[in-house]
Amino acid sequence: MKFLDEAKVYVRSGDGGAGCVSFRREKFIEFGGPDGGDGGRGGDVWIECVEGLNTLIDYRYQQHFKARKGEHGSGRNRAGGKGEDVILKVPAGTEILSEDRETLLADMTTVGQRVRLAKGGNGGFGNAYFTTSTNRAPRHANPGLEGQEQWIWLRLKLIADAGLVGLPNAGKSTFLATVTAAKPKIADYPFTTLHPGLGVVRVDTREFVLADIPGLIEGAHEGVGLGDKFLAHVERCRVLLHLVEGTSEDAGAAYRLVRTELEAYGHGLEEKPEVVALSKADTLDPETLALQLERLEAESGRRPLVLSSATRQGVTEALRALMARMDAAAAEAPVERAAWQP
Repeated sequence: MKFLDEAKVYVRSGDGGAGCVSFRREKFIEFGGPDGGDGGRGGDVWIECVEGLNTLIDYRYQQHFKARKGEHGSGRNRAGGKGEDVILKVPAGTEILSEDRETLLADMTTVGQRVRLAKGGNGGFGNAYFTTSTNRAPRHANPGLEGQEQWIWLRLKLIADAGLVGLPNAGKSTFLATVTAAKPKIADYPFTTLHPGLGVVRVDTREFVLADIPGLIEGAHEGVGLGDKFLAHVERCRVLLHLVEGTSEDAGAAYRLVRTELEAYGHGLEEKPEVVALSKADTLDPETLALQLERLEAESGRRPLVLSSATRQGVTEALRALMARMDAAAAEAPVERAAWQP
């Protein structure tokens, strides 16, 4: 199934039904009076967070969603029925943005969360509503109110506790496959990973969700390579695991390149807690390993971990380091969620 993390859709709630002009006509009832019923309210447009979805692919093939109009009122004081609602179902982690792609309308982070995007128009009053002591036979009724309409953007940001970042072929997918049951594509060429992946990590009787995104290269914030659009999927992460390939020419330069792209992207990624690790350590001789660690430590300002997903060297230590940084981050900054309702 194709991974789609952004979609633009049009939503419109239903118009209200019109009120009815009617008078009671029955044998032996000389002055029946007005009996026109009210119109029904138009249907609403809702968005709901559901289980079982991990992409917005459904909105690639349908972009227009319109709720049903309310039914018109009728004689004998019969009110019109309410229009049927429309419900857009999205995966957890979906942001709802207005057409300008900047104003956040809702952040769907919890399964079962439900937000109304467009309220249906109220139904019009029938002529029975306008009866007064001085106007016993009103001959007018209200039309229903129009519904609301707007274009919105759906943007999926995967919900994960920790995220993997690094250059292509830094060993991110191999690490994900080693510590979780996920089965990402692994090969010895750049950009093997074309879309984000998730896996559940279990360490020391605790679990957390780990996200892997396609690698970054120089100029990613300008659209080079796969660009930096997938960085949105690690915005929600509490901590980043920055993998630097040990077989690169200069581990320090590789680290600095990725950090530059994170800073250019912004959105707070450059300020997130980070665990730095030198990957593919099993392919390095002791002298090269020591040199790369020295370069990486000088650039990052901290002693990096040494790990090899192939031999599982340092893997458990890296997971424990992530867990410790997540606990510290959770204690310092509680998660804030935005919601909106018209």
